[in-house]
Amino acid sequence: MSSDSPHVFDVTAERFEADVLQRSLQIPVLIDFWAEWCAPCKTLGPVLEKLAAEYNGAFVLAKVDVEAEQELGAAFQIRSIPTVVLVKDGQLADGFQGALPEGQLREFLKLHGILPAAEPESVETPAPTVLDPEAEVARLRAAAEADPDKAELKLDLALGLLLAGHTTEAEQLLDALPANLATDDRATRARARLGLASLLRDAPSESALLAAIDADPADLHARHLLGARWIVGGREQDGLEQFLEMLRRDRGFRDGLPRKALIDAFRVIEDEDLVGAYRRKMSSLLLV
Repeated sequence: MSSDSPHVFDVTAERFEADVLQRSLQIPVLIDFWAEWCAPCKTLGPVLEKLAAEYNGAFVLAKVDVEAEQELGAAFQIRSIPTVVLVKDGQLADGFQGALPEGQLREFLKLHGILPAAEPESVETPAPTVLDPEAEVARLRAAAEADPDKAELKLDLALGLLLAGHTTEAEQLLDALPANLATDDRATRARARLGLASLLRDAPSESALLAAIDADPADLHARHLLGARWIVGGREQDGLEQFLEMLRRDRGFRDGLPRKALIDAFRVIEDEDLVGAYRRKMSSLLLV
């Protein structure tokens, strides 16, 4: 898990303020909480190090071995690894758990305005603005076929298939995971996402649902299906907004479906800050 890159370094509790907090005032710092025994960490770590080198100083990667630096792990309330935290301007900006595929890591960095420093902005070689789900599935499938004994790659493929809407194959891959990965946080969330996806069998298309809502904003059935479609497809905040609008309009719709839809979505979404924000919004509406 070591790297010769000048943009990757190990962090200790003693040097944390200088190496991470102070440094983040000039450059974003991505903290990778890992351990030697953690198999997903060994999948994620090299990809993060590769990106740190490729981005050439657009961010730096600070690695924290939670076994050696238990104080830092406790301070960040790390409950599972790998966990990655982004620090900007001396503040925690965002984070995620689990070994995300490279494409999703690039999207995470781009979301926070982090682009490869060595790559000039050019009309000739623009960076893709939207990750193509089918292209990502093809990439993940090739990786899994090249290393069929690596179960973590099959989990990555299952998650990619879910985002692309291929729920049947995704479910088959999840069912075939070994016991140690079947209870992984990402696998658990994937199964919850499959539950949402089951709502979409024979459901109208996204454009049809948008047209239905445009024609009748009180069509809560269409809002429910659209919210589920967006969450399954990765547009989590947009999906939550649809469920929240259902709650605003009629909290008793179909025996409390708006509240149930929000709670089910909270089980699926990994972004704890986003979930926390919408839990508060839901609570404020229920208390009115």
